[in-house]
Amino acid sequence: MTDEQIDLVQESFAKVAPIADQAADLFYDRLFETAPEVRELFPTEMGEQKKKLMQMIGVAVQNLRNADVLVPAVQALGERHVDYNVKDEHYDSVGGALLWTLEQGLGDGYTPEVAEAWTTVYTVLADTMKAAARARVEVADSN
Repeated sequence: MTDEQIDLVQESFAKVAPIADQAADLFYDRLFETAPEVRELFPTEMGEQKKKLMQMIGVAVQNLRNADVLVPAVQALGERHVDYNVKDEHYDSVGGALLWTLEQGLGDGYTPEVAEAWTTVYTVLADTMKAAARARVEVADSN
């Protein structure tokens, strides 16, 4: 992630944050439309889940320049996702739904540069989560 990409992600998220409830609705509607198999991984009542999603994204975006805070939090999130039966391929579906949601929410502000910045940031975060999940599974399997 470059400084410019971090700036673009932080600036664009600041525009989405005021419509967090709508963005969460768009995100989960898109996720369940494009990857219906993941619906069973989530609670029936999604209100709290939607709030957690937007809070988590906000914390991650805010700490993109603070690896000491961000990396352990993202690793812990990845480890917790093992308990939810999240698989590596689910991260691609989530990433696609996230980028689509940002495109809807930002409109003309969703430039190719913003799209690339979000793709880069999401990929780094998802890869960190997947690595932590794999490490947790390997430790569990070795015991």
